[in-house]
Amino acid sequence: MDRWIKYNPNPKDRRVGDCAIRACCKAMDRSWNIVFCDLADIAFNQKDVISANKVWGEYLGRHGFVRYEPDYPMDVYKFCCNFPHGTYVLGLDGHVVTVVDGLFYDTWDSSGKSVIYFWERG
Repeated sequence: MDRWIKYNPNPKDRRVGDCAIRACCKAMDRSWNIVFCDLADIAFNQKDVISANKVWGEYLGRHGFVRYEPDYPMDVYKFCCNFPHGTYVLGLDGHVVTVVDGLFYDTWDSSGKSVIYFWERG
């Protein structure tokens, strides 16, 4: 079963290394512009870049998400199978993707990427 849903909330439909913004848009059900501004504010205060794990992690934490590490190795596809209900933001190697009710939303099929950690919506 294919679990990938093509998703790009970028207002100009660009693929510009904005995976953290896209993932937060889906997880929070907010527009790309709003999430960009929210992350930019956190990044400014942290003196870091918008895509930094600590930046988008703080954003999710502020909104009730809790960070976990998987108990065993799994890729995005296996994560979707094992977590069929709920909203999650997955931290991968150099990438971020959101899973909602066992489906993952991304501009490309990242199903084979390993999950390093994940944030679960509380």
